Amino acid sequence: MRDFFLNVTRYPRYLIAFGLGVANSVLEPLAARRSNPVTAVALIGALVSGLLSLALILRAMVSPEVVA
Repeated sequence: MRDFFLNVTRYPRYLIAFGLGVANSVLEPLAARRSNPVTAVALIGALVSGLLSLALILRAMVSPEVVA
């Protein structure tokens, strides 16, 4: 049973390492392109749009259904 719990404790570390690796592979090329002002504005717009979309989707998923 101890081996089971030891194995389960590895999953959060794996998830964090995987998430950081994906973020690094996505953000590193974008950071190289931020020197151009037009590209920087487009990246900021895409980031804001993505976060807003995510917030609206999560709000629709979590909030109780409104029946008209």
